[in-house]
Amino acid sequence: MLHYQLIWEGQKFFSWKTANPRQKPQLTAPLTKQRGRDATEQRVPNVKTMYLNRLCFITGRKESCLTLKEIATVVLSAGVRWIQYREKDKSRRDIYREALMLRELTDKFGASFIVNDYTDIALATDADGVHLGQKDLPLKEARKILGREKIIGVSTHSIDEAIAAEAGGADYIGFGPIFHTATKDAGKPKGIAALREIKKLIKIPVVAIGGINTENLEPVIDSGTDTVAVASAILKGNISENIKRFLKALYREKQIV
Repeated sequence: MLHYQLIWEGQKFFSWKTANPRQKPQLTAPLTKQRGRDATEQRVPNVKTMYLNRLCFITGRKESCLTLKEIATVVLSAGVRWIQYREKDKSRRDIYREALMLRELTDKFGASFIVNDYTDIALATDADGVHLGQKDLPLKEARKILGREKIIGVSTHSIDEAIAAEAGGADYIGFGPIFHTATKDAGKPKGIAALREIKKLIKIPVVAIGGINTENLEPVIDSGTDTVAVASAILKGNISENIKRFLKALYREKQIV
């Protein structure tokens, strides 16, 4: 039986593959999804694409007249390779159905798919992982459900929360809000200085979130953050053009291999 471990190395996740989990493993190629019709095949989260262009799209529809499927199709076609599904108002059954649709759609584009809040729905739809808030299921319990093969991210709003998430086994943290945001009631903005401090203390990937747009993106990039998560700044106006501007700025600041 093969065992996988995730290693964060130079803006990429790599896998260690070994038949003996206690034996020092050999570094292999970057992780990719292993998918097929055979239900016995092991699916490995597509962690490489999550950080490939450093842009995560968080779903929303308040700023767009398009359906969720239409929005996701445009976003993926424009180059985003990480979609995070956030839905607070619908029934769990409707959330499951939408998550299943997004899983199938992200598969077609080779993109990563993370479900906000709902560990059971992440598991049921075979998402790449779940993103947990501070009031959601504890990280330790979510790991019991999803196992080591899935990705678990945690929202953090302070240095103490970030350190606790890393110590608890989170694969990445979200930190914010960096700036004021009307997307959700996220509290007082943390600012760039706090983001820089987090990057000094945390070794796992850090995703900056909250009020980020192309006009204030430069200091966020300069902080060393690994990825930015964006909702309204992508949805307002021309979605494809907005994404192009984000990717141009992100690629200009740091070459992605």
